[in-house]
Amino acid sequence: MTLGQTQWTNVGVLASGRGSNFEALLRHEREGYFAKVRIVCLIVDKSDAGALHIAERYGVTFHIVRRKDFSSKEEFEQSIVSILESHEVEWVALAGYMRLVGRTLLERFPQRILNIHPALLPAFPGLHAQRQALEYGVKVSGCTVHFVDEGMDTGPIIVQRCVPVLPGDTEDTLAARILNQEHEAYSEALKAVTERPWCLEGRIVRFLDETANGKGTNLP
Repeated sequence: MTLGQTQWTNVGVLASGRGSNFEALLRHEREGYFAKVRIVCLIVDKSDAGALHIAERYGVTFHIVRRKDFSSKEEFEQSIVSILESHEVEWVALAGYMRLVGRTLLERFPQRILNIHPALLPAFPGLHAQRQALEYGVKVSGCTVHFVDEGMDTGPIIVQRCVPVLPGDTEDTLAARILNQEHEAYSEALKAVTERPWCLEGRIVRFLDETANGKGTNLP
């Protein structure tokens, strides 16, 4: 897509749980924060995911695709790809999607899948990031929006936001404070990659309107 065009950029969201980041993206869309993003579908892998209620409330088409209904991860992900293609999705946002993305999705949407993690990567990847931060004794934590690759929370970083770790913090209080920043950071990152020219230099995400030489590869 050329940035000068006015066409919409269709985004599909994958979720497994309550969907608070999904709702934050929808809220920002409805408030006119995005110039191009249109969230066109939700796919969940759990029939009781809270994100389904959010989709119903906002009038977003949703699909339930359960891993146990398929004989392999490849077939499971191909079903997801087929749904995304039926909605003409260009970008995919993981919002509490609790599965490692496999090759089938990655090859269909190269450098077009985003994830948000409640820590300042590369510190504390994986589950219970807030607990990890507290146990390690860090003074600052936060959240990271990154491109998805085959690793766990290892893709190139797009946006990070910091929050202080306060005396007396518990896993829940720290998680709540980080979540407030997640709701802003995810929309910031999605807006940036869909509205501004960017490239990858190694694993560094460069926005070309901020660099003097404009060098790099993978210009969308």
